[in-house]
Amino acid sequence: MRPSKKSNKYKGQLSFDYDLPKEQDRNFHLGGRSFYFFDFDDNVAYLSTPIIIFHKKTGHELALSSGQFAQENKNIGKSGGYQDYFIDFSDTSGSFRHFRDKELHPLEIKAGKLQGFVEDIQKALENVDSLWKAPSWNCFFHATFNHRPVSLITARGHHPNTIKDGVNLMVKSGYLPHDPNYHSIYPVSNPEIRLELGDDKFIKSVAELKKDAIRASVKSAVELYGHSPYHRFGMSDDDHKNVELITEEMRSLKRDYPEMSFFVIETFKDSFSKLEILEHETREVISTKESKSSQMSLFD
Repeated sequence: MRPSKKSNKYKGQLSFDYDLPKEQDRNFHLGGRSFYFFDFDDNVAYLSTPIIIFHKKTGHELALSSGQFAQENKNIGKSGGYQDYFIDFSDTSGSFRHFRDKELHPLEIKAGKLQGFVEDIQKALENVDSLWKAPSWNCFFHATFNHRPVSLITARGHHPNTIKDGVNLMVKSGYLPHDPNYHSIYPVSNPEIRLELGDDKFIKSVAELKKDAIRASVKSAVELYGHSPYHRFGMSDDDHKNVELITEEMRSLKRDYPEMSFFVIETFKDSFSKLEILEHETREVISTKESKSSQMSLFD
């Protein structure tokens, strides 16, 4: 049954009365849970947050989309059209400053000023959903709608509460029926999160930090929900380098918890590849065009 539509205050959008049937977790009666781990940008949603690169001689700033940066970051400063540019890692004035929280003055807060992540989601929701929904949106909806434990593991450096505030706009706009059942939120470039993940020297890459966040999330899941051979864990990401290290970490976790199931989903613009991680190999579960269903599981 499809949800009935009602008008929405956001331009070009519809919100829904959710009368879809809830889907019971397949292994719930056996004590198992399905845990959904998501990268956010270009995976759950396309946002307009720019990454800034700087000209080596003039200091001129050039804004790239996250998709452009993912394709070109290996060439920046080395070859091609961006060989004369460089990446600045300063949190306050560098390339990723829009992926960090700003220190807002109390008067700005009183006037309704929002953090950049929240503003970017607000801007996205002013467009038709086909422009901002990324390949794993339907999985994210499925996990949220059915109260699956959800972890957001993103390269961003915002405070976890900022991430929640941004996602909550999707609830208010009618695209999600309620907030996700958050299991963990790891914006791995956040200094406090880096320290929590053991990167006290601030030297680990985003991909390495995501590996650590996955392990921490799995460990806390076992502590919170108990040790069950029927637990399933799946991580969805669109960056191939991240996917390689995520797969490596999932294989390590499979050795530690051999009776549990682990999956890695690599998403592309209009398709995805799903792998089950076994102890000594990976098994392709499915590789296909994105499902158009409003609900899609990372596992089934």
